[in-house]
Amino acid sequence: MEIYKKSQILSSFRDEQKLTHQSKHLLLELYRCDCEKLNDESFLRCILNRAAKLANATVLNLISNKFEPQGVTAIALLAESHISIHTWPESNYSAVDIFTCGQNMMPELASQHLIESLMAKEHSLRVIERNPPLAVPKQIRTAV
Repeated sequence: MEIYKKSQILSSFRDEQKLTHQSKHLLLELYRCDCEKLNDESFLRCILNRAAKLANATVLNLISNKFEPQGVTAIALLAESHISIHTWPESNYSAVDIFTCGQNMMPELASQHLIESLMAKEHSLRVIERNPPLAVPKQIRTAV
């Protein structure tokens, strides 16, 4: 068994495959939202679907669950990855995850739509640039 130093592995990877920033992972936290909207499963499904379309994504499936006494989790499974939302109406808070892959994606538009739809008075947005090998975005995949 060979043991590699971390720097050797990274160097080798960079030499073999070029990296590209074509995937974005947005971590969005929404504060002081409308608590009724945060607890409305049907409303949340609708705004996730619209957010995906604004991001130029293809919705493959949308699943959700309403919790007792309150709260909702909903996930839009996208051909280009996913959008998820977890709500805590009692705290007027929601955590959103928007992960898109591809050159034509606009996840920032999805995040803006969610901020406005949930009437968040404050929010925090972190953007992570994912680094897949150059060959990944060139692969053609079809949803089945």
